[in-house]
Amino acid sequence: MEGSADERLDFGKMGFGCKHYRRRCRIRAPCCNEIFPCRHCHNEATSMLRNPFDRHELVRHDVKQVICAVCDTEQPVAQVCTNCGVNMGEYFCEVCKFYDDDTTKGQFHCDDCGICRVGGRDKFFHCKKCGCCYSVGLRDNHSCVENSMRHHCPICYEYLFDSLKDTTVMVCGHTMHCECYNEMVSHDKYCCPICSKSVRDMTRTWKRIDEEIEATIMPEDYQHKKVWILCNDCNDTTEVFYHIIGQKCSHCKSYNTRIVAPPVLPQ
Repeated sequence: MEGSADERLDFGKMGFGCKHYRRRCRIRAPCCNEIFPCRHCHNEATSMLRNPFDRHELVRHDVKQVICAVCDTEQPVAQVCTNCGVNMGEYFCEVCKFYDDDTTKGQFHCDDCGICRVGGRDKFFHCKKCGCCYSVGLRDNHSCVENSMRHHCPICYEYLFDSLKDTTVMVCGHTMHCECYNEMVSHDKYCCPICSKSVRDMTRTWKRIDEEIEATIMPEDYQHKKVWILCNDCNDTTEVFYHIIGQKCSHCKSYNTRIVAPPVLPQ
């Protein structure tokens, strides 16, 4: 499971480590007792195992032993090697058992998240309701959704809370990977996959649809046809004139609507 030395360690210009981190140690995974450069290397390797019952992920906080990459001494988790005295990681978190030489990332440990983050502590704040660290630009400027980051990306289904990929917070408060978001809107999909609300300011798009509807005359049989719609953006239910291009919400002027059954009136 450990693979060859060439696969596990990079001794080139970047120094010791792997494709995920520069560091001068490896970790012994307590779940399978194997040695890996980091937990991501472990998770990638075990996810490829043929037997699905053997696939598992390493819990970072459970790591107890590390191996110095310079002198190959196995020892309890610590920043400095007990044998050769080398600093095994310029950034070290005793809680997460995390080592990284690239301090330009601005690593910091968030006690509320329970894990280490990157980007600089002064540039982030922890939202108690959302349960995650967000950019300070979103303080008092986002829709709170309880535990919004503790779920899987609705597009690629990777768990978001500790994902290495950049994540975006949509106007509705739900989250997904930035690359998944960009891929979604590139295909003219502007509704949140979770709640169906518009994910960006659609004013210009709604204006364009207004112009298309004005230029598209419906057949006479349909000119006076009405339907009931539910607006995904404001949740209002209204009766409007039917048009093949789209139905506009009378309340918020959104075209992010869907036709629904008429409301049942009390007898």
